[in-house]
Order: sequence, then structure tokens, then C-alpha cells
Amino acid sequence: MQSERQRVLVTGTSSGIGLAIAQYLLAANWKVIGFDIAPAAITHPDFEAVRVDLTDAQITEGAAGLLGQVDALVHCAGVLRVAELGALEVADLDLMWRLHVASLTRLANVLAPRMARRGRGRIVLIGSRVAQGLAGRSQYAATKAALIALARSWAAEMIADGVTVNVISPAATETAMLADPARQAAPPKLPPLGRLIRPEEIASLAAYLLSPAADAITGQDIQICGGASLPR
Repeated sequence: MQSERQRVLVTGTSSGIGLAIAQYLLAANWKVIGFDIAPAAITHPDFEAVRVDLTDAQITEGAAGLLGQVDALVHCAGVLRVAELGALEVADLDLMWRLHVASLTRLANVLAPRMARRGRGRIVLIGSRVAQGLAGRSQYAATKAALIALARSWAAEMIADGVTVNVISPAATETAMLADPARQAAPPKLPPLGRLIRPEEIASLAAYLLSPAADAITGQDIQICGGASLPR
């Protein structure tokens, strides 16, 4: 349990990893604000749902500005578009960049300085093992790799201010994204574990990274891979 009622902004709380993280943190006594374009999937006295189109710069910055002080930011909102060279669509890259990267920079640009002034804060980004590169996923990989670069840069900027920034990069996870018709030509590959990663496994790690016990962990890309990164 948290020693005080802390506030966290979680993006993408209507389903999947974002939903699991929001539920986990509510159970751990956090107050959770959820930014999502979809209707809320949580009914809880400590959950505040805010309908936000994170691909819209003005709306995102305005919503962040109204939040006041938050103790943590967890960026989960995401979308996947797959294509090989010769069939890449610039519109797909633009969508993923605006949702994964641009919205994050706008949120952090408003919220992180407030954390730094208080001398403590947490930022956790949901990346992907695909950031290392995968055939047919080049544009998605590029946006997820950008999260790692942002996290390491911000971690270096703010460690002296008590703010940590980390990335969690899961392998294929049991979420609605797997059923997206846009990715049916490229089905997920099971890790050696023999099953998909579960959203609650990512949520438990995110909660740890938000806790005081993780004060010394920053600038890291932590994989939940089910053995997929092990040499064979």
C-alpha cells in the first residue's frame, strides 16, 4: 500500500495493458486518471476517466495542463500497423508516431517539470521487444525505439530531481491489439514460455517501478519476454 494517496495518469485505460495497470494501481490505493479516446472500462471511486484524443496536440496539451500535480505518468496507449517495404503507408507511421511518441512528449513536457519541482516522480513507458527490429514491423519498431531514447535522455536529465523514467518492453501480450484486422497477416509468435504475456504481469512490474523501492532504477528498458531474448 502507498503511504499516501498518490495520483497517476495512465493512458490507454479502456483495454489491454493500460486497463490492467489502472486496475492494479487502484487496488494498491493509487488515485488513477485515465486518458483514452474510448469510453471508460472502469467504475471505481478513485478512477477519473477523461476522454482525450491523444493524437490531437491541442487537446492533449490542454488536458495535461488541467491535471494539476500528479506523482506518476504511465504511457500505455498504442496502436499497431504492419507492412513490408513496398507497402508502407506514411499515414500509418504518422498515426503511430503521434500516439506513441508525440503525445508522450506533450504529456511529459507538462507533467515532468512539476514532478521535478517536488523532488520526486515516476514515468513508465510501455514499449515493445519489436523496438529491436522485426520484419514487417519497421514503422511500429521505430516509434517504440523512440520511447527508449526518450526515456534514457529524460532519465539523465531528471535523476538529480528524484524523477525516474523507465520502459517496459513486453513480448506478444494477450490484448485486443492481437485481434486487430490490420495485423492478421502477421500473427504473433509465442515466446519459449509457450504462451502470450499477460497484461497483469506487466502491471505488477509497472507498479514496482512506481514504488519507493525502485528509486535507483532509471533509464532502463526492462523486457518481459517469456524467454524470447535468451540465446539458443
